Amino acid sequence: MSFPTQRMRRLRQSASVRRLVQESAVRANDLICPLFVSSDPDVDRPLGSIPGVRLLSGAPLEREVRMLAGAGLPAVLLFCVVDDGRKDATGSLACSAAGPVQQAIGRIKDAVPGMVVIADLCLCEYTADGHCGLLRTGAIDNDATLAVLQQAAVSLALAGADVIAPSGMMDGVVQALRTALDAAGHTRVLIMSYSAKFASGLYGPFKDATRSAPAESHHATHQLDIPNSRQALEEIRLDIEEGADMIIVKPALGYLDIVALARQRFGVPIAAYNVSGEYNMVQALAGGNTEYQTRLMFETLNCIKRAGADMIITYFAADAARALA
Repeated sequence: MSFPTQRMRRLRQSASVRRLVQESAVRANDLICPLFVSSDPDVDRPLGSIPGVRLLSGAPLEREVRMLAGAGLPAVLLFCVVDDGRKDATGSLACSAAGPVQQAIGRIKDAVPGMVVIADLCLCEYTADGHCGLLRTGAIDNDATLAVLQQAAVSLALAGADVIAPSGMMDGVVQALRTALDAAGHTRVLIMSYSAKFASGLYGPFKDATRSAPAESHHATHQLDIPNSRQALEEIRLDIEEGADMIIVKPALGYLDIVALARQRFGVPIAAYNVSGEYNMVQALAGGNTEYQTRLMFETLNCIKRAGADMIITYFAADAARALA
């Protein structure tokens, strides 16, 4: 059947018809809001490299989480900004009950017990050299790094984290964390692995905000090479085999093919991370025009959802949830 009998524009003739036949939709329940936390008391200040995003702790953090819950968001993803004087060669603060993420988890759970708290787990924010793992003779020592990550994961679980999200792309990390968590009695803590994290230049604003950019980057030795999709799918398969409950594709917009391929092949929940560089590009294009920014925001989020993501990690989470409400 073809024109003039079939007229596809009939399905687009009004906003109500378009809503009726909409194939996918973004909901507040799909969104995860990244939060940046500090070990200093009651911090509330802008992170200059990511517009509209703030560094929080204490009472301001509690207020922010209550606001997010009120907007209908189900989960937050925690990162930290650590003073250089507290960093060391082994990232030991990552394993400490006094660490900024551990402390933030307790404040969030006290303020909003039902909020799902996802703790990002990587050493780059804690090591003096800014690397994602322990540097040995000019290279990242994968297995020595796993041992530190195991300690950190147990510490985060003890603090009350619902989900541990290893983001360093170390080989065997999911198996190592699952083993450590189960041995410590944290069998209900989920693992949400950054299984397909590419060595992208779009992380620049985040690295600047967290002061975690190494002088000499080794990211290409552990994060995925940008042209490779088969390796990405194999990384996802291995992480699921090792016990990942959920997986992340990062970044999102240039990697929607990976999201779609993963959705076709795997049954686990998939998150896509709409990263800081992608967020900043929308902000820059909108140029302060709120209406245009909202349009671009939802175009971005709907494309990610259409590709097959169940969840979207995005700095637009609060704005999107309020607009949806």
